[in-house]
Amino acid sequence: MKTTSLGESGLEIPIITLGTMTWGQQNTEEEAHEQLDYAVDERGIKFLDSAEMYPVFPEKSKQGRTETYIGNWLKKRGKRDHLIIASKVSPTSLMQTRKQSSPPRLDRDNIRRAIDGSLERLQTDYLDLYQVHWPERTTNFFGVRGVQDIKDEQTTPIEETLDAIAELQKEGKIRHIGISNETPWGMNEYLRLAREKVLPKIVSIQNQYSLTNRTYEIGLSEISLRENVALLAYSVLNMGVLTGKYLDGARPEGARFTIFDRNSGRYNPPEAQEAIRRYVELAKENNLDPATMAIAFACQQPFVSSVIIGATNLDQLKVCIDAGEVELSQDVLDGIEKIHEEIPDITN
Repeated sequence: MKTTSLGESGLEIPIITLGTMTWGQQNTEEEAHEQLDYAVDERGIKFLDSAEMYPVFPEKSKQGRTETYIGNWLKKRGKRDHLIIASKVSPTSLMQTRKQSSPPRLDRDNIRRAIDGSLERLQTDYLDLYQVHWPERTTNFFGVRGVQDIKDEQTTPIEETLDAIAELQKEGKIRHIGISNETPWGMNEYLRLAREKVLPKIVSIQNQYSLTNRTYEIGLSEISLRENVALLAYSVLNMGVLTGKYLDGARPEGARFTIFDRNSGRYNPPEAQEAIRRYVELAKENNLDPATMAIAFACQQPFVSSVIIGATNLDQLKVCIDAGEVELSQDVLDGIEKIHEEIPDITN
């Protein structure tokens, strides 16, 4: 498995990261442990990504289950020192995992409560990477293309957020800091504050990137390359959409958008069907699984350090991990560019 650098952290990470957000919702604990056994023991995947609010789709009664499943596996297997484990803090009223009296924001008190909860559930003393799940401020993320208006906000300054996480780093509770679902302005603000206030520099950003959503290439990719901030790309299959399994209105049994309709408008809108169909056809014309082509494409981008994959069964997991070892031909890459030029960035 190809490895890359996690920004300036000094950590080497595999090009494929094991995502965990279905564990506790679509996957049982036993199935989660089977995926971990296969990915870690048989395929050498040592980078795990989670979040305090997982599993998704978020339900208050289930929050924290994903980290708990991982923690139970770590206790049973004893592989902590061989792994790179990441989690996230979220600024959302959906959170119920924290013992708090204040609203769930990205302030010092909330961040400290969040990390203590994550460490307890994961049954570890530290996280290798702690990420801000999404901004607290008004901005464009989760499918929103632009900011139309910024009203008087009572939000936590990024400086306070970064300073609070820096305290956790000094205490040894985290090793490195990352952001997620961020914009060019937000990413630059974290970098500026690190320089001017002598605070830790972010080592990674976790944003969506896929064949039908390459908006990361506009602005953010240059910052990643110039500032050496690793992109951990998520939803490279648009939650399974780019496999083609939902084409023509299909709803396969057990599939995510068969069970939940949430976010289908973001990842599988009607206007994206032609592009999806053409990518699926291109893959098949070149004897490739559509999922393999979509993941391999992301892995080959110079600004992508790792692709976060997720699966609900071992067959899917094998395909996703195998894709990290596939090098797409120039003909396939040219075919992808042709489709993208004609139907660019149709999903959010």
